[in-house]
Amino acid sequence: MQPAQDLLNRIRWDQEFGDADFEIGYYDRVEDRIIRVPFAALNFPTDDHLVFELLDSAGEVRRIPYHRVREIHRNGRCIWSRQGH
Repeated sequence: MQPAQDLLNRIRWDQEFGDADFEIGYYDRVEDRIIRVPFAALNFPTDDHLVFELLDSAGEVRRIPYHRVREIHRNGRCIWSRQGH
């Protein structure tokens, strides 16, 4: 299986493939569930290549490690998934 990080990089850098509506589903340990967010809401920090960032509902920046990504959806269809630990 392709690592989530590789697929996220393809979405970022392959213009033809990335020209779609993507959502990322990551496991939230506090809420104990998968949370789906639009790919466009993610930020990829240059100082840490093992995480992405997003703003939570309180306006705080959250750093999510790639190993917590559980699903990637393209135009509403799941194109990648992984079971949790």
